[in-house]
Amino acid sequence: MSTPIPQHAITGVVLAGGRGARMGGVDKGLELFNGAPLAQHSLRRLAPQVGATLVNANRHLDAYAALGAPVWPDSAALEDYAGPLAGFLTALEHCQTPYLVTVPCDTPLLPLDLVARLADACSAHGADMAMARGPDQDGQLRLQPVFCLMHTRVLESLRRFTASGARKIDAWTAQHACVQVTFDLPGDDPHCFFNANTLAELRALESMAPPHPA
Repeated sequence: MSTPIPQHAITGVVLAGGRGARMGGVDKGLELFNGAPLAQHSLRRLAPQVGATLVNANRHLDAYAALGAPVWPDSAALEDYAGPLAGFLTALEHCQTPYLVTVPCDTPLLPLDLVARLADACSAHGADMAMARGPDQDGQLRLQPVFCLMHTRVLESLRRFTASGARKIDAWTAQHACVQVTFDLPGDDPHCFFNANTLAELRALESMAPPHPA
């Protein structure tokens, strides 16, 4: 019989360390979405689901700190803007709980039961990690690798992987027992994993969201 993972045993991190290249190089997590920074929406939806929160950012650290969570830039051991795994590594190095869950800063409608469902699956399967699978903008169900719950025992594995110069999330997670959790049940928001890579996508997302942050 599996042992449930308690909420207080999980730290959540909002990943905001990217270049924002498809938005013209802006710091995407600070772009306004219905009047508040994108990262703030992600943090507000994530915080009630976990025991502690962090933000991974590489620019405008004071602005991110004002959102109310500790902010950590990518490890100096990695090249600049080394991708999502750099955020995973940084958060694992600063995580004070047995589990870490990652979410991106540009998905402001992320599921309010994301962590509970990932944790239940991870526990039930005795897995190292659980990853979300849900609808993309085209309606197709796809793996959402930056929505990932992991045990902190994977830290050393990730250190070795990134030190080798590798950066692909799926190549690293393939080394571990990883369970997929599909978010396509009745009642699931079909827009919950929609992200904003461009300003046009950001404006389109606003039309799908409630008028105030959750």
